[in-house]
Amino acid sequence: MKFISWNVNGLRACVGKNFKDVFSNLDADIFSLQETKLQEGQIDLDTPGYFQYWNYAEKKGYSGTAVFTKKEPLNVFYGMNEPIHDKEGRLITLEFEDFYYVTCYTPNSQNELARLDYRMLWEDSFRNYLNSLKEKKAVILCGDLNVAHNEIDLKNPKTNRKNAGFTDEERGKMTELLNSGFIDTYRYFYPDKEGEYSWWSYRFKAREKNAGWRIDYYIVSMDLQNRLKGAKIHTDILGSDHCPVEVEIAEA
Repeated sequence: MKFISWNVNGLRACVGKNFKDVFSNLDADIFSLQETKLQEGQIDLDTPGYFQYWNYAEKKGYSGTAVFTKKEPLNVFYGMNEPIHDKEGRLITLEFEDFYYVTCYTPNSQNELARLDYRMLWEDSFRNYLNSLKEKKAVILCGDLNVAHNEIDLKNPKTNRKNAGFTDEERGKMTELLNSGFIDTYRYFYPDKEGEYSWWSYRFKAREKNAGWRIDYYIVSMDLQNRLKGAKIHTDILGSDHCPVEVEIAEA
């Protein structure tokens, strides 16, 4: 099974670039999007052979997630059933026979860490949500989690130490999540690989210089470890300030 996740930073803009070709060429079993920036009815996206699921933010042109899956899920859940967290369209969970598949667009802590306190609330609620799923069956989590976990995960760790996405607090929450029984699949296969990022600022020719951050993930519960077959970051795919990330998992 091949899974793809991509923060498209505005799906309509991405469709105007190369989204449909990327979607077709990657041919994923499940293809997840973050930061769609859409309201219902604002796009008519034809994806033959896929079931589509969308979660929209109440605020127009903001946040939003989507999942396209070849196999119809048993159930679909939007948000984590906590009103404080469920107004921004950040979460979709698909339940299949032997796993839950969760697509997430984690809130950014913003300039001057204006939203860090809320981010900490989100992290604790989300970890509890994932662990409650994990008690029932395996969990596959993907998305833009808005944190570079370790210094190896961004180009300039020293100058970004207190910036959103690389604060001690955010990194600590990622450590807590992994320690509660989850695997960062890219680091599972490439524990020491440097210079592989999934997001680059549009400023300062960051992508040209590969001054990036690895903030897009596939994270799985420990019970899927023996089924992991590979992980990739598709740095060659343009169309957004993020690139798609991939994991391959053997059938049960």
